Amino acid sequence: MKWYIKVLKQYADFSGRARREEYWMFQLFNIIAIFALIMLGGTIGGVLDAPEIAMIPYVIYVLGVFIPSLAAVVRRLHDQDKSGWYILVYFIPLVGIIWLLVLLCTEGDARPNQYGPDPKNPNSELNDIGVRQA
Repeated sequence: MKWYIKVLKQYADFSGRARREEYWMFQLFNIIAIFALIMLGGTIGGVLDAPEIAMIPYVIYVLGVFIPSLAAVVRRLHDQDKSGWYILVYFIPLVGIIWLLVLLCTEGDARPNQYGPDPKNPNSELNDIGVRQA
């Protein structure tokens, strides 16, 4: 749950790096929340006999977490020393989503990179030219 809250606190922060654990735990809680909201909406829609309102909680939630989700993907790509623009590989037909999934599952750099220190070792610091200080 702490990873989910951490991503929400960094609502529109597209800088820095995100560990695999942070990204995937956020996605896990997203899936759980979406499932629960679909069930809630279906129950409300069934009780009120108004199926048109069944998806309202789901839509509100998805719109609310769209930017944090996008920021988490960008920070996850930064962890591998890749630009956030790599998210656009998703739009390559057939292979794009697989390529992006592989990128999101790949372990990040174990050293500081241009996007910041290693999130697994927050004590590592960069100097002005991107070299770890002793």
